[in-house]
Amino acid sequence: MKRQDKADKIADMLKQLYPDPPIPLDHSDAYTLLVAVLLSAQCTDERVNKVTPGLFSLADNPHDMATLDVSTIQGAIKSCGLAPTKAKNISKLSTILVDEYQGEVPDTLKQLEALPGVGHKTASVVMAQWFGEPSFPVDTHIHRLATRWGLTSGKNVQQTEKDLKKVFPKQDWNDLHLQIIYFGREYCPARGHDLTTCPICSWAATKKRIAMEQKKN
Repeated sequence: MKRQDKADKIADMLKQLYPDPPIPLDHSDAYTLLVAVLLSAQCTDERVNKVTPGLFSLADNPHDMATLDVSTIQGAIKSCGLAPTKAKNISKLSTILVDEYQGEVPDTLKQLEALPGVGHKTASVVMAQWFGEPSFPVDTHIHRLATRWGLTSGKNVQQTEKDLKKVFPKQDWNDLHLQIIYFGREYCPARGHDLTTCPICSWAATKKRIAMEQKKN
């Protein structure tokens, strides 16, 4: 099956399974979403959603967050991975938002990526989920599934993002990002996965990929 035909079939299946995919990270505005996405690096969304209520009870806006000691922020997020670094970045970016953006989260990818601790993936999530700009944030999970499904030959998430943007319509990127994440959680885990029984891998994965996964598991 050609890559484009495969992508079309996958998109149809994902739309049926997740017609209106919710945003997994709890937030109330652009700032709380930005902080939540930053915290989600090497941390599950479930854990982030348990941590952010306590953090946001201390400060849920850049003006208040910038007044907190880094140690206080770190204490509130200590159960997230890389808490010391994340606490410093949250403090720094909050100060920048106050000093340079009147306390508002900028609405361009370039400006977001310039903030401490905000890489391309985090910035893309905020652009897609808050500002509604077509983006296709690719993390290691989406990269893994796209590779399994033969939608990318890329060796890294940057190439995978380019490949996925070529085969999926721009207007569907924001939903597909979430749909693939939800599918991975429900049907397509990283470890111990039998590709031959997966609703998508069973027909989308190549025999070579199935053999590789079986050997790995």
